[in-house]
Amino acid sequence: MGNIGIWMDKRNAIILHLYDEIEKVTTVISEIETYHVHGGSGSRLKGGPQDVVQDSKYLEREKHQFKQYAQNIVRHIKTADRIAIYGPAESGLKFHKYLKKKFKEIAHNVESVNKADSMTDNQIISLLKDHFKR
Repeated sequence: MGNIGIWMDKRNAIILHLYDEIEKVTTVISEIETYHVHGGSGSRLKGGPQDVVQDSKYLEREKHQFKQYAQNIVRHIKTADRIAIYGPAESGLKFHKYLKKKFKEIAHNVESVNKADSMTDNQIISLLKDHFKR
């Protein structure tokens, strides 16, 4: 079927399909909200009024949004023989863990999960091509 390289972060995933001499690039946009605490304490005095941040609600919403994002990526990688996952922070590891839990047959085709800093689209494509040339 072919090789698929994925570079992903919380904002989007760039998926490179390599079938023989054919290359196809697909971008999957996530809908994961960024977390910003709004407002302020309103007082500079120690012990003044404080804003209450609902971390648990945010984290639960983010978990569901990541699940939807991962499912969108899975639709593009079902036919892969070999999969390489790259990305900054924990996104790639989190996605691989999701695959192991929900899509074992796809997770079996993942040959590497590596950290890679933010890059331009051309740099990402070059990185993914080089991975499969090795």
